[in-house]
Amino acid sequence: MEKAKILIIEDVPEMAELISLYVQKAGMEPLVFATGEEAFLALRGRAPEAVLLDLNLPGMSGMEFLKKFRASYKESIPIIIVSARDSDEDIITALDLGADEFVTKPFSPRVLIARLEANMRRLTKTEAAAEESIQFGDYTVFENSCVLKRGTVKVRLSAREFDVLDFLVRNPNENLSPERIFNAVWKVPFGDVTAVAVYIQRLRKKIEKDPQNPEYIKTIFRYGYRFVIPEDKEQKESQA
Repeated sequence: MEKAKILIIEDVPEMAELISLYVQKAGMEPLVFATGEEAFLALRGRAPEAVLLDLNLPGMSGMEFLKKFRASYKESIPIIIVSARDSDEDIITALDLGADEFVTKPFSPRVLIARLEANMRRLTKTEAAAEESIQFGDYTVFENSCVLKRGTVKVRLSAREFDVLDFLVRNPNENLSPERIFNAVWKVPFGDVTAVAVYIQRLRKKIEKDPQNPEYIKTIFRYGYRFVIPEDKEQKESQA
């Protein structure tokens, strides 16, 4: 499962190490740089999921980086300023240039991570509203972009794996034979239907807590498979 990449631009090594440690504890991958120039060179057009940015930087200032980043990457990426500068002018300027939040040093690392995660949750909800999506448990299937995310973290799937999962989530709580899945996904008149079992196994390893005791993709004896959405199951049990 691919971790969310968090860009950290901080020129004080101790501060950068502290922030990086808490980002890692939160299950995300820190990308740490001491200057804005180094960060842009390393990104090479590959956008991070969020940015934690100091203002007092050598070379390119934090404000300059903020302005350039907003011009280069999509505006929905959360940017949180983490700075000792706390004047009204600095805060207003940063927000006007596209920052989402302003955290003043010294700060609580746990609070900083909580604000980071809150901004990323809002981003996920915005993305879900912008395109057709289907949710199950902690997961969201984004139909237009063919992406599966667990919370804000992208789950790495092959194109065929995504197609099989997409067919399953579009037909919840139905008994689906391997032949029906194969015909719908592979779209060929002849082929090896046993491939369905292979892809089901791969999906279970990627989305199930216990692939041997699946919560979502159930095996139906003598028939095939059934995709179970836990919320639906709980609702039926409460009504029974």
